[in-house]
Amino acid sequence: MDETKMDDEKKVNTEDTTAENVTAQTGSVAETPADAKAEDAKAEEKPEGVPETPASEPEKPAEPDWKDRYARAMADFDNFRKRTARDREDLVKFAASDVIKDVLPTVDNLARALEGVKDKADDPLVQGVQLVYDGLLKTLADHGATPLDAVGEPFDANFHEALAQLPSADVEEGVVMNEVKRGWLLHGKLLRAAQVVVSAGKGA
Repeated sequence: MDETKMDDEKKVNTEDTTAENVTAQTGSVAETPADAKAEDAKAEEKPEGVPETPASEPEKPAEPDWKDRYARAMADFDNFRKRTARDREDLVKFAASDVIKDVLPTVDNLARALEGVKDKADDPLVQGVQLVYDGLLKTLADHGATPLDAVGEPFDANFHEALAQLPSADVEEGVVMNEVKRGWLLHGKLLRAAQVVVSAGKGA
């Protein structure tokens, strides 16, 4: 029994001496397996207050606003319908513009002819020409064409074409004093500009 105790004590002394030697050489206490596991667990722990980053998921595209798209589409369609109807109406209104332009020189000639025979209003031939002229004016008016009176009106480049500018003691400067060729409108829009002579006012 004494020998057994002595052997156990030698083993304990030997283990202690070995541990002390290791500590003296490394400057630290050797870690046991349990201590290593505790250190690994601490390293894996995250600091307090730092939110965990969720696994990245692909963002879903925003759902389109179908009501807004429908309202926009209906508004665009309504505008298109109105624009198409307006264009069709204008096409019908101004379809005869080329024919009317071709007729206007004849109307001008008849007007000049009647202007030269004012003193022969009772002549049957003159009366016949007057009837033709009046009939043409009525037909043109039925199709939306109306003459543009320029004499006595301020010069407007949108409706008048100035052929000359002459001094005048009676007509103010910038006012149409004579009309060489009558202007015409078609449904309120210019069909042919009036060719006019504009007053330059009193000369020096």
